[in-house]
Amino acid sequence: MKIAVPVTSSKQVDGHFGHCEFYNIYTISEQNEIVGSEIMDSPQGCGCKSNIAPLLAEAGVKVMLAGGIGQGAINVLYNNGIEVVRGCSGNADELVQQFISGLVQDSGETCNHQHGADGHSCNH
Repeated sequence: MKIAVPVTSSKQVDGHFGHCEFYNIYTISEQNEIVGSEIMDSPQGCGCKSNIAPLLAEAGVKVMLAGGIGQGAINVLYNNGIEVVRGCSGNADELVQQFISGLVQDSGETCNHQHGADGHSCNH
């Protein structure tokens, strides 16, 4: 299984999915151990309008551990076979370890703010 986490350059979970610098992609063994990781560059801008979901799915990602994320981005990820866990924070490596240990659950909260010149909202 592969897990993606939107991160900053300091490997902290980015508070907004669509604005992250990179995605750390972790490969998880059948024994629930991290056996590898790689970095994928992030297209800047709204996560629901970028092509990141199909790229992540093509890379084998099945789970996205995100901080703030809008409903539009969640829909695009789900449509590409990627489960989204919202409300994540902290160090990405530690977060993934906690997730595979069963200690991370979805917060149920969706980003709901206006951004961009067009007033595009995250919650569509």
